[in-house]
Amino acid sequence: MRESFREELKRLAGDGVRFEEPLANHTSLGVGGPALAMVYPESPEQLGAILAFLNGADIPCLPVGNGTNLLVRDGGYRGVVICMKRMAGIRIYPVRGNEALLRAEAGASLAEVVSRSAAAGLAGLEFCAGIPGSVGGAVTMNAGAYGREIKDVLSGLIMMDRTGKSSAWPCDRLQFHYRRFEPPIADGLITTAVFRLAPGDPEAINGRIKEIKDLRRRKHPLEHRSAGSVFKNPAGQPAGRIIEETGLKGMWSGGAQVSEKHGNFIVNRGEATAKDILTLIETIQERVERERHIRLEMEVVVVGEDS
Repeated sequence: MRESFREELKRLAGDGVRFEEPLANHTSLGVGGPALAMVYPESPEQLGAILAFLNGADIPCLPVGNGTNLLVRDGGYRGVVICMKRMAGIRIYPVRGNEALLRAEAGASLAEVVSRSAAAGLAGLEFCAGIPGSVGGAVTMNAGAYGREIKDVLSGLIMMDRTGKSSAWPCDRLQFHYRRFEPPIADGLITTAVFRLAPGDPEAINGRIKEIKDLRRRKHPLEHRSAGSVFKNPAGQPAGRIIEETGLKGMWSGGAQVSEKHGNFIVNRGEATAKDILTLIETIQERVERERHIRLEMEVVVVGEDS
């Protein structure tokens, strides 16, 4: 790595930079090789300066939050990972009529946003209870559960392009699909999301949150490291059920296993590598396509290089 690159990145990020950082330490699956560098911007201004530098130097970058929907290959990522965790502010605005706005920075924990909205007696985000990701990741994946999606409660976004320029986007100018957000800016980063919520009964809101969390605990293998659902549900059919019916539940590859509790989860049983997990993913796709004539599309994002 050129010394001038390291020095400039240290100047821009201060103590918020780590070089050759193992990404296994920053993903819920616990696998993945190192990034060229990882930076932790603390403000939009600092983020903009870092992005402008990387763009000018033609160095790829990858924004991450909690790393809960990310599979990094064993060779790591030959670029700069921008961890948004230090940009995690949350603000709730006063109720006006039948609506209140909640503004959250991209690095804010979705769990914290759900908790804060419930404490304020605001309904709308209960379906996100138990989803472990960040706000930016939830918007990027159009996270959803129990019949609702992020797009249903989103008022707008603030995004930043790779030159560091910010722009505001109301929800009616944004395009969402099943488990996918189509950014209006090429390679744009989400810096802030604004949610449109409604006043509600705090007891009912918290009751629904508890109900959803209990459902997740019963259905999902939370005792092991995973990235949540690996595949999207094809045409209304639960991918986990298809995988189970194909006889793949419990299959192992190295230290990775198709969960015995939920067929759409691949879990790290302690010593898994990214290659182990990818082997299971390929096996599942091939078997399901051969036996059920369905090509399962991945929900988990795969980045990086093989070792």
